[in-house]
Amino acid sequence: MDQDTSIAGHEPVELETFPRWLTLLLATTCGLGAANIYYSQPLVGVISASLDMPTALAGFIVSLTQVGYGIGLFFVVPLADLLENRRLVVVLLLAAIAALLGASLSTAIAPFLVFALLIGVASVAVQVIVPYAAHLAPPHQQGRVVGDVMGGLMLGIMLSRPTASLITSAFSWHAVFLFSAILLSVLVVVLRLVLPTRRPEARLSYGRLIASMGGLILKTPALQRRSLYQACMFGAFTLFWTTVPLLLADRFGLTQVGIALFALAGVAGVIAAPLAGRLADRGLARQATAVMTLIGGLAVVMAYLGADGTTTGLVILVAAAVLLDFGMTGTMVMGQRVIFGLQPEVRARLNGIYMTAFFLSGAVSAALGAWTYAVGGWGLSMTVAGSLTLVAFAGLLILDGLGEAPKPARARASEA
Repeated sequence: MDQDTSIAGHEPVELETFPRWLTLLLATTCGLGAANIYYSQPLVGVISASLDMPTALAGFIVSLTQVGYGIGLFFVVPLADLLENRRLVVVLLLAAIAALLGASLSTAIAPFLVFALLIGVASVAVQVIVPYAAHLAPPHQQGRVVGDVMGGLMLGIMLSRPTASLITSAFSWHAVFLFSAILLSVLVVVLRLVLPTRRPEARLSYGRLIASMGGLILKTPALQRRSLYQACMFGAFTLFWTTVPLLLADRFGLTQVGIALFALAGVAGVIAAPLAGRLADRGLARQATAVMTLIGGLAVVMAYLGADGTTTGLVILVAAAVLLDFGMTGTMVMGQRVIFGLQPEVRARLNGIYMTAFFLSGAVSAALGAWTYAVGGWGLSMTVAGSLTLVAFAGLLILDGLGEAPKPARARASEA
């Protein structure tokens, strides 16, 4: 291995097999950490009213957290190639706890928005954990481990919105952030005690570390391709989930509780993460990615057809949500498995770039979804979403080539 791996309080050891308890712990941490980015999405109206926030500024409740996350992806996640990983994760989670407590106590606009930004920055701890898990796993288990950990992350994202709505209805929006801070506090203690350490070999300055990312973007074709595919798939996913609450309220007459239950149904799609990891371990990343993109396209077609306001239409929409979540999650894990097999010494930087593309696509698609729904309704929104899945599939056929033989897991980035 390229790192020093040890269990706290013991001499350095190599993890010949990745223990299930460690997979579960890291998946849980990723799920709870990623949820922080999305808790505020269904609470925009409640929070803005509570803080007397002008309607024109209400969008900042969500966007500032996402901006903070984007900043963290590019400027904080690469530190995992430079600093001891366990300590970095713990420090970031402690910062997230402080920001969550600040948000839970906020009674004015300015402090809440500052804490919302900091929540986003600190939540990139989850994107330090994913390549960290890949480093600890033996090569033949990397896909499974990454898939399982990403399954936890996606489960956290999917459950965050309905959880936030239910806690708010029972207590208040302040309780959502307090509840998350308490859970993360317990996790930090456990992580500090049991996580293996991982000390990177890199001895770069921070400036050189960040500067090196430009070269990685330009000289790593596999990273470029996988970022394109995932940006398209996550764009379609975001378009759907940004606009479907509007459709459910307008045509199906669902309340906020009903919309929350609909979101829960989509959680079933996260089973794609562990499945995708195992397929990637078998050298089937390209073929499986093609299938996942086609599943995503089929889901968008079903969503387009199911918007008739009937019970049958609602069932079709639920099935479309599950399939779209399945396709998006599967392509994401495939992409991470591919880029984690390139150059282990720059794995965190590759993940930071990959997830930044992922994030930027989501941010643009969220705004695009609101605009398309306002201008052309559900039909236009799903037409754009379907076009994105088509671009992902066409890109895979043209740039990757389904008949190309899989590259070795440790192939260098320039050869991928």
